[in-house]
Amino acid sequence: METIRLEFNSNIKSKILELLSSFSSDELKIVTEGSTFEAEKRMLQARIDKVKNGTAKYSTFDELDVLLEDAISKYED
Repeated sequence: METIRLEFNSNIKSKILELLSSFSSDELKIVTEGSTFEAEKRMLQARIDKVKNGTAKYSTFDELDVLLEDAISKYED
């Protein structure tokens, strides 16, 4: 199956659902997005903005290695 995301005006929701209900469950499954989608979208946009305006902080490979080793050691035992 394929997935698409629709954005629509709330006053046409009933019409859309009426149309979609004409399909069988084998043909179509309505999946609602979690409430975190918009929050994640904003967070990612903020990160993109930091990269574009030059305020993003970068780490070297060695710094990243230390951070990962520390995180791994916390959960090893």
